[in-house]
Amino acid sequence: MDDPGSIADRPTLRLAPDADGIGEAARLLGAGRLVAIPTETVYGLAADASEPSAVAAIYAAKERPRFNPLIAHLPDEAAARHEGIFDETAAALAKAFWPGPLTLVVPAAPGGSVCDLARAGLPSVALRVPGHALAREILARVGRPIAAPSANRSGRVSPTSVAHVLADLDGRIAAVLDGGTCSVGIESTVVACLGGPPRLLRPGGITRAELRRVLGIDPAVGSGDDSRPIGPGLLASHYAPRAAVRLDVERIAPGEAVLLFGSFRPAGLDEAGVVETLSERGDATEAASRLFEALRRLDASGAGTIAVVAIPADGLGEAINDRLNRAAAPR
Repeated sequence: MDDPGSIADRPTLRLAPDADGIGEAARLLGAGRLVAIPTETVYGLAADASEPSAVAAIYAAKERPRFNPLIAHLPDEAAARHEGIFDETAAALAKAFWPGPLTLVVPAAPGGSVCDLARAGLPSVALRVPGHALAREILARVGRPIAAPSANRSGRVSPTSVAHVLADLDGRIAAVLDGGTCSVGIESTVVACLGGPPRLLRPGGITRAELRRVLGIDPAVGSGDDSRPIGPGLLASHYAPRAAVRLDVERIAPGEAVLLFGSFRPAGLDEAGVVETLSERGDATEAASRLFEALRRLDASGAGTIAVVAIPADGLGEAINDRLNRAAAPR
């Protein structure tokens, strides 16, 4: 296997989404390299989840805490069942939402190949079958579980385009496969099925109402121990721009960058430095797809603070508010 660290300080290859690009992405992953790949949620920083040195390269490139577990991506449910133990609830959720933006945290299967480092030493494993066809084709070609956290520096705003990936990781990874803009634009929902009632660890692309329709109940809510999370994306400070983030604003301070939603206009808006709108019509699905792109543009303005108006927490609004609260948390 090639040394994953040997790619540092070289320009990152930009691969086209054709047979040659997909083949090269699969070859690099098989050789232990880091490749950013598109999914329907955000771009993932992919590496062989069965190879500790490749997983260690993810942590190094992202500057990510090693106690924070990674999601292992598989091409289909059959492959996922080689890595995790599915109870009746996990099986029902997988049937309903895979391929798609759902991650299941389940007990690791005996003989599973996701390495201890990718699982952060936990007896559980986080698994997902992505909804993006390019991602599944690459996964099938590699033939191993692929760890793929968001392709950005740890704690920063997640990437939904190749430009976002390169802004954070150019020269730190071997390649990025250009799959266009991510359609969902916000990370997967994470549900733990570890005995007892299922727990919603992180809201995301599958809403609480969609989970309820399958489960027949509202999933319990539990974020785990923030000092040692059992799932990805649970750190209190995460998805953060460089600017400070101020939430539920009703009045804008002069020069602030502003993130709007719907028809509400806060007082002092005419004194804002720059303004972005997630959805003029107040549509949470549209807002989710634009969230990270809008945060990146506001951050690039150089404003010291990003002021965000209130966003209703129903539907995908729950996931949007989760990301904004983590972006606004003390760092």
